[in-house]
Amino acid sequence: MAWRSNLSRNLKELRILFSPYSPESAATRSFIEKNYRDLKTHNPKLPILIREASSIEPQLWARYDLGVERGIRLEGLTDEQISKALEDLGKVGGSLKS
Repeated sequence: MAWRSNLSRNLKELRILFSPYSPESAATRSFIEKNYRDLKTHNPKLPILIREASSIEPQLWARYDLGVERGIRLEGLTDEQISKALEDLGKVGGSLKS
């Protein structure tokens, strides 16, 4: 999981949106509970914004240099799939710098 330490090199901001009560957001809530501390420890200066709203589908948004943003819908994904989606967004940021 060395990619977690590189997130702050490739991203300017990470936003996680989900509903605090809906079953569709259950895996996203679980992912946050299990991984937020580790992500923040490895990337202390990276803004990780957690946004809760009723009736919103779970999403993961990454902001890169020059205001470029990429988002992924998280509905129906497991913890592991959400982790892989975050890793992929980090890699996108690395490729944008090249």
